[in-house]
Amino acid sequence: MRNWVLPENIEDILPPAAQGIERMRAKLLELFRVHGYELVIPPMLEYLESLLTGTGHDLDLRTFKLVDQLSGRMMGVRADITPQVARIDAHLLNRRGVTRLCYAGSVLHTRPRGLDATREPLQIGAEIYGHAGIESDLEIQRLLAKALAVCGVADPRLDIGHVAVFRAICRHGRVAAELESEIYEGLAAKDLSALRAATKGLPATTRKALLSLPELYGDTAVLDRARRVLPDYPEIRKALRDLKVLSRNVNLPISVDLADLRGYRYHSGVAFAAYAPAVSGAVALGGRYDEVGGAFGRARPATGFSMDLRGLAAALPGDSATRRIRAPHSSDPALAALVRKLRSAGEIVVVELPGHAAVRDELASDSEIVKRRGRWLVRRIARV
Repeated sequence: MRNWVLPENIEDILPPAAQGIERMRAKLLELFRVHGYELVIPPMLEYLESLLTGTGHDLDLRTFKLVDQLSGRMMGVRADITPQVARIDAHLLNRRGVTRLCYAGSVLHTRPRGLDATREPLQIGAEIYGHAGIESDLEIQRLLAKALAVCGVADPRLDIGHVAVFRAICRHGRVAAELESEIYEGLAAKDLSALRAATKGLPATTRKALLSLPELYGDTAVLDRARRVLPDYPEIRKALRDLKVLSRNVNLPISVDLADLRGYRYHSGVAFAAYAPAVSGAVALGGRYDEVGGAFGRARPATGFSMDLRGLAAALPGDSATRRIRAPHSSDPALAALVRKLRSAGEIVVVELPGHAAVRDELASDSEIVKRRGRWLVRRIARV
């Protein structure tokens, strides 16, 4: 038994689930293609210093590491494709203007994100490089809305935030880096008692602003409340203005959470997560990460999103059964012509091989090709 048992949170994908995931992948890549996003395929393995550059401690903990037998250097199995795409934009394409890239591939995590999550997500996403304005954030979020519709996600909503709000409060309040990390942990855990304790020695304006962040959650009216409650710093004014533009122009229900600092060490501006009623956890994550490209020698503005197709497909209703047609094994040219015609039209036609008539039901066919009055035709299989 130990010869075939898979590691925890690693699993095979069987038919028809695999076919459903593949159809979803193909639809999304076609959606990205017609919007001008070029496909790239980064490698599964890279040298560790390249793979983790600029991505923070969290990705380091989730990355499997091994020694390259050729060079003796440490390598990592990618836990996120986005940094690889940033490297491609910065070093290989080396364009000066706007670049739109997309990707799809497996990543590997040392630990699952949730109790029932896979450690081998199938990540798909789209990124824009070279544009720092709100217009590219808006394009990415609109593309995400279309992607969710293509996948069949019903009633999605978008939670948006902006890491510049928290950073501006800490910077103007001269919060030390170690204390900033402690406050960040308190906000991430929604632990108000820890947050009060961590901010106790800070200036009154800074402490009041930080303690107000967990309450700045809800519909877009939160943005008006934030203007009244938070300090009138230029960075905060711009962040709230950008969030207002996005909330009015993305074709999805929007909620605002100024205490959600997901990817704080990674993102540099707007951050967002998409949710659906039938799915536990986020179905897509994204935001602006202008600082990552600088680690590769070219600090290019960047914004994008990614989705896990495996998790999404498992949570959504399956596709309706696809028709499968069973054909007899025969050398009749007329039968071969009919099979070619059906397959050209996209039908699944499975030709039986000799000696397996007793187990033909395993083919799960709902129709068959039979010969009647000298003609081959398709008929439904009667079920008893």
